[in-house]
Amino acid sequence: MAKAEVSLEHLFRVFTKPEHDDSTLAKIERHLSDNVSDFLSQHVVTKKTSLEEIEQDFSSARVPDSPEFVSSHAEALLDKLVAHSVNTYAPTFIGHMTSALPYFHLPLSKLMVGLNQNLVKIETSKAFTPLERQTLGMMHNLIYQREDDFYADYLHSAEHSLGAFCSGGTVANITALWVARNLLLGPQDGFKGVAKTGLVAAYKHFNIENLGIMSSRRGHYSLGKTVDVLGIGRDNMLSIESPKQILSPEKALAAGKAYQERGNKLLAIVGIAGTTETGHVDPLDELAEVAKELGCWFHVDAAWGGATLFSDTYRSKLKGIEDADSATIDAHKQMYVPMGAGMALFKDPAASNSVRHHAQYILRQGSKDLGATTLEGSRNGMAMMVYSSFHILGRRGYELLIDNAIEKAQLFADMISQHPCFELTTSPVLSLLTYRLRPEALHDLPDLSQSEIQTLNHQLDELTVSIQKRQREAGRSFVSRTRIELEQYNNESVTVFRVVLANPLTTVEDLSSILEEQLALAQDHPVWLALTQFKQVKIA
Repeated sequence: MAKAEVSLEHLFRVFTKPEHDDSTLAKIERHLSDNVSDFLSQHVVTKKTSLEEIEQDFSSARVPDSPEFVSSHAEALLDKLVAHSVNTYAPTFIGHMTSALPYFHLPLSKLMVGLNQNLVKIETSKAFTPLERQTLGMMHNLIYQREDDFYADYLHSAEHSLGAFCSGGTVANITALWVARNLLLGPQDGFKGVAKTGLVAAYKHFNIENLGIMSSRRGHYSLGKTVDVLGIGRDNMLSIESPKQILSPEKALAAGKAYQERGNKLLAIVGIAGTTETGHVDPLDELAEVAKELGCWFHVDAAWGGATLFSDTYRSKLKGIEDADSATIDAHKQMYVPMGAGMALFKDPAASNSVRHHAQYILRQGSKDLGATTLEGSRNGMAMMVYSSFHILGRRGYELLIDNAIEKAQLFADMISQHPCFELTTSPVLSLLTYRLRPEALHDLPDLSQSEIQTLNHQLDELTVSIQKRQREAGRSFVSRTRIELEQYNNESVTVFRVVLANPLTTVEDLSSILEEQLALAQDHPVWLALTQFKQVKIA
């Protein structure tokens, strides 16, 4: 591969803007752009190459001694990286929450990268700081719908913050519950607060054995990370069984009371607005009341479902989110913004002061530096991408996208329910659903014993895993899989296909072809062949 001359002059050129549009770098940029466009028109996986083979291209742990020409390196990226990436724009890529992006993000991302602002402080961001504050205010208004006077007072206040921009939902959840912990165990009667004295001293002062967080079993894995990072301990993550896929307020209240009667304190109940596995929404309004009765913080993880608030038709599915003390929303999910745009929003603009930090050289007292109340220090200007999306798409544009996704999921659910060889395992609340292959011979069966049901489900689990892997390897489409407890099978866990219908480019024909492909892949599978004769052959 061609190498560039190693000299200060060469390095200076790397940092210098090309003088003309027809320069070498401009040609390389156009070449890369054309190749990305070609890539995005391909199947989900463009080349059938194993991960082990790809790893060979990235096997050296040594930093190259000599620089490469940009043109040479760009070709290497196209060959080694782009060619083996996943096409998340593909309309048949319906297995994950990462989806197609509006194309206006491509030139805007160049602007964001080119400016290279650091949102930790005013000195390295200036206009980006008020832009981020306004963007957080727009999201706060979407959830809490306060009057204009409220936002006039707090939007740009140096002593307050309506939220925190984060790299994603995980950091947003940690941030929200970090704030909750510091408020609960804050300064009081000569006690300096947990932020200064630590958990041991805080537990002693407040006379508690442990601090806990509660959610349903469908809670995101980031909650486990949260109790770990905050020093609460994973044994104090109260995960309530949820065969109906939602957190029962009655079970939450009973579990919370029992926990606190043992000398513990429940820090927070986390309601989920769009679980990652099935898309269900907890009864947020009822859980808010439970949190009040238990005297704890109420956080809503709406990383996936928060964008539903844009829809007048479906906003009511998130009824009660306005009662949350804090909420998480990811713009890089159903708001169609590039990866790296999460937000934690706070009902009380003063709440985040419980985690406020200062440093004389950077985060000075009284400044509007955003890094003073964020877990992350240096951050890029991703708020600009959200801000631009608000203006280019508008609330009505988002409403159309959300409505289309939910209604497409309902349509796909109908297709599955009406197909004799598939079983809908969870109906869509938002734009997620689960299902599995189930041969027609298994319909209208007489009552089966528990052991027979378990054996049958184990066989269907094997079939689901095999078909999901083979469909992914074929590269024409992608659905994911998960294991969930189902009430109709006595709360037994079963393996199911999981689909996310967020890509506006996905058509009914695409959905039909995915089912047809799965059915075709099943035809020669030993489990399928055995189960098609189920009524004649006793379960082994």
